[in-house]
Amino acid sequence: MVRFFNKEEENRIVTAIREAELATSGEIRVHVEVGARKPALEVAKRIFHELGMDDTEDRNGVLILLAVDRREFAILGDEGINKVVPKDFWDDERDLMQQHFRQGDFATGIELAVQQIGRNLKQYFPYQSDDVNELPDEISYNR
Repeated sequence: MVRFFNKEEENRIVTAIREAELATSGEIRVHVEVGARKPALEVAKRIFHELGMDDTEDRNGVLILLAVDRREFAILGDEGINKVVPKDFWDDERDLMQQHFRQGDFATGIELAVQQIGRNLKQYFPYQSDDVNELPDEISYNR
């Protein structure tokens, strides 16, 4: 398995996910796909399902997918999110990531976007005292 992030970068991203999920009941995952043959959004839809992200109770999972060989990425929210947020909801995160990606700083771009997603989802899906972490926080890689 090829690693895109070093251990310190992975730790920063996982910490950002855990902290973001303390603000929202939303579930955030990051996936790195190497060798993708299809556009990032198409791959994200497949990975979203493979990771069981469409099985969360409130259908409020978010996937950030990096298709490194294609130099593409996608942000995909589940139907529970997309029913209640404005159409341009992911634009700020996209722009934030692009800004850092252009400088080659992928870890910071994802880390900041995850933090922002947590803050923004809080309005629609606030953290509940009985909240259960339904999905792993670790970064997943294609096999």
